[in-house]
Amino acid sequence: MSSDHNKSNQIALALETIKLLCEKPRWRKDLEERLSEFLEEQSLSVGNIRQKLDRLLRKLRDCGFEIDSAPNRPYELVESSFPVMLSTQQRQALGMAADFLAEMGFSVPAGQIIRIGHNPSEQPVKVNFNPPVDYGESPIREVVRQLQERFEKKCRFTIRYCSSRGQAKIWDIDRSELRFHDGVLYLFAFLPDWSSHRLIEQNVPLRVDRIQSVNAASNIPWSLFNFPTLKIRYRLSGPLGSYKHRRANELEIERDTDGKFVEIEAREDCLFWFRQRILKYGANAQIIEPQWLAEMIKNELQKAYEAYCQMDTARE
Repeated sequence: MSSDHNKSNQIALALETIKLLCEKPRWRKDLEERLSEFLEEQSLSVGNIRQKLDRLLRKLRDCGFEIDSAPNRPYELVESSFPVMLSTQQRQALGMAADFLAEMGFSVPAGQIIRIGHNPSEQPVKVNFNPPVDYGESPIREVVRQLQERFEKKCRFTIRYCSSRGQAKIWDIDRSELRFHDGVLYLFAFLPDWSSHRLIEQNVPLRVDRIQSVNAASNIPWSLFNFPTLKIRYRLSGPLGSYKHRRANELEIERDTDGKFVEIEAREDCLFWFRQRILKYGANAQIIEPQWLAEMIKNELQKAYEAYCQMDTARE
């Protein structure tokens, strides 16, 4: 009975260790303290928790759990061999998610999902993403990992960024996060040193695959809790007159009863992406407020019109 009881305690301790490592990477001291608390809550003998943890980690690794550790780094569960029992529909859903990730350039996460679900989907949905790179490549994965560490600290840091013209520059990064937009992964960041008359123009999307290095975090906290936004009112008409807002930042202001137009008010934090979307709508979208943004879009469309006129003249 005593032997069975000890085995039961070891299994409970092993499951608790796996649960803790599944939540996030943990330093050894944190693991020892949490496992000691777990044993005390279960009215079990704590004993030499250091030795117990050493034996436990060896057994877990022997059972196929890949647990990474190194000096001055926390213990990290890289891959789990714990059996996952899924229904046919659950496996198909995971397979579809893996297909989407693979098409978007995230090959490593896609492979991990396939290993969980054991079989990919039969491509029930066709996707059309054209990512510039494979985001599963080791250098980019390391850049993403370093960025996530900086986000947790919520302090300013710098990156070395290469522009589309091949020019590298050091940028000071304040409030920031990762965003996936139109098939491209971006570091969306507030640049405190960006020369601009409007705060929203200091919110800049930077392609992750062009980040050459991520430098250490400073001790200067982020100056902003949220990204600056701009309230924009615009009208959609023609084929877009029946548009129903679905974005969390949008609010319907007015709708024509005959479905000829709808006016939307939105809080946007990225002027660059909003400008791309409105220009894509062509004559079916008109900016109402602010006036300076309406003029900007008008001038852009005017330049496009003049470029076509020049092309027609050259053909004649």
